[in-house]
Amino acid sequence: MTTFVDRVELHVAAGSGGHGCASVHREKFKPLGGPDGGNGGRGGDVILTVDQSVTTLLDYHHSPHRKATNGKPGEGGNRSGKDGQDLVLPVPDGTVVLDKAGNVLADLVGHGTSYVAAQGGRGGLGNAALASARRKAPGFALLGEPGDLQDIVLELKTVADVALVGYPSAGKSSLISVLSAAKPKIADYPFTTLVPNLGVVTAGSTVYTIADVPGLIPGASQGRGLGLEFLRHVERCSVLVHVLDTATLESDRDPVSDLDVIEAELREYGGLDNRPRIVVLNKIDVPDGKDLAEMVRPDLEERGYRVFEVSAVAHMGLKELSFALADLVSRARAAKPKEEATRIVIRPKAVDDAGFTVVREDDGLFRVRGEKPERWVRQTDFNNDEAVGYLADRLNRLGVEEELMKAGARAGDGVAIGPEENAVVFDWEPTMMSGAEMLGRRGEDHRFEAPRPAAQRRRDRQAERDEAQQEFDDFEPFEG
Repeated sequence: MTTFVDRVELHVAAGSGGHGCASVHREKFKPLGGPDGGNGGRGGDVILTVDQSVTTLLDYHHSPHRKATNGKPGEGGNRSGKDGQDLVLPVPDGTVVLDKAGNVLADLVGHGTSYVAAQGGRGGLGNAALASARRKAPGFALLGEPGDLQDIVLELKTVADVALVGYPSAGKSSLISVLSAAKPKIADYPFTTLVPNLGVVTAGSTVYTIADVPGLIPGASQGRGLGLEFLRHVERCSVLVHVLDTATLESDRDPVSDLDVIEAELREYGGLDNRPRIVVLNKIDVPDGKDLAEMVRPDLEERGYRVFEVSAVAHMGLKELSFALADLVSRARAAKPKEEATRIVIRPKAVDDAGFTVVREDDGLFRVRGEKPERWVRQTDFNNDEAVGYLADRLNRLGVEEELMKAGARAGDGVAIGPEENAVVFDWEPTMMSGAEMLGRRGEDHRFEAPRPAAQRRRDRQAERDEAQQEFDDFEPFEG
């Protein structure tokens, strides 16, 4: 049964926004009191957050589909719908978020670090919010927008200061068990370590973490054994420790050749050349192991490596190794650039940015792309003529009709708003964008106009009588 998962594909869906409400206030002696439809609630986001208590992606391996809740629709009486609840997904420290193409979207390091993987849809405006001096009684409301749908990949890269690398059964698990309080599985057969083990080591005033990476073999960077699956856990480590077996029973192996093989795999994987390295010759408690360590040590030191002879079983040479690692970790930490304070990046729009584009495609179709036009289309109820007219007015004010004319569009040409897989297509007529020619002055109702004062009504009636009397006085009877 799988107990550790460090790579999963996750399908996340944010909540959709609630629809706005089209409602008219009614009460006794006031049957048409004005629009009072409330706004729809916002859809919930899907948020990835680093949680130190989580160490594996196992939960998402078993349940890869996650969805936030939708916003509630608005109601009459100016009651807005309830917002959808955000879905917070805890992930281990060191989780990298990628898209399906392998592009990095976020690198989550540090407790509480979060990333919005899918944005919830906006709630639609109710007719009360759409009312204005010109449009006193809208008979429509805007629809809520759908939430984002995202397919992402989560990869866990262990956050540790020191990584122990080497052949299977070189003694890495034994070494981490005596340097720290970690209790990894230890046995005398290869590939006993199937997951990275972490331990915390204290050496004087320095506290650092050490990771036991599963054994590497020739061809690991191409996928042989477990190497490719776990080499990513070496990427974040500041120091690499080659653990070499001086008491191996395999006749075709020796510490120097083992080192060459592992170094070749690390170079093939890439990105690790700048990590400081030390060599640990393990199992010197075995007589032949001690002799072999003394034999190969000059060769390794000639290559520029610091060499430590240790025995994890007999606890020999561990103190010197621990303090040497603490010194390297301290230097690596001091060399890292200090984290800058949070900066606010302002990216003003270009002065000639219209917010949309009009492109004529090979088949003669004119396609309109842009955040505003596409969002307005998603918010429109096409079963309501007044809502369609409102959309036409918005597009006209944005300048879409003008750009279509510049692009050579003529009456009857096809126009699509939105991406190819989800577009609204219609036959364009220049007059439809102005709105008034198609549906008149939408959203206006004389019953909602404010009543005239009594004195004004009397003056208006007197003016009408005077006008009628003047017409009578000017009438000349026909003589014949």
